[in-house]
Amino acid sequence: MTPDERPPSPIAHDDRQDGRDETPNERADRNWDELLQELRVMQTGTQILTGFLLAVAFQPRFEDMDLFQRDVYVVLVALAALATILALAPVGMHRALFGRRRKPELVKVAARIVKIDLVVIAALTIGVTTLIIDFTVDRRAGLVALIASVVAVGLLWLLLPRMIRRALDRRQA
Repeated sequence: MTPDERPPSPIAHDDRQDGRDETPNERADRNWDELLQELRVMQTGTQILTGFLLAVAFQPRFEDMDLFQRDVYVVLVALAALATILALAPVGMHRALFGRRRKPELVKVAARIVKIDLVVIAALTIGVTTLIIDFTVDRRAGLVALIASVVAVGLLWLLLPRMIRRALDRRQA
């Protein structure tokens, strides 16, 4: 079976259903560009949090942390490293697949990696907020910050997009 005889991939199936006049390759290019923009935003935030975490260990008050706070700190450094690795993975994959006409597959896998990275970044952001409040105020305030951060992420990253999708689906029906 030649490439032209292959059945359409799941990525190509909705070629013009959203009103865009683009080929599957043009759609993959556009989606790749959008993913790169998301990755740029994610990397900037992750770099700031990572820089903060790395600087904390060299501050005089670092010694004032209790065992729980140090354990949380180590987990957060590991999450920051993982977030960085995940954010760079699509770029490495692109380099490995460059010129092989695999952009639709690359976009599909990269989109999954970005979703995973968002979960890691959410945990990192919630953890950093919790650690800072726990250290500067007290454990109870840190717990409140933890709960508030989880609620904020849940509302803004999960519930709000779901509500928007439902509203749009109702309009189209």
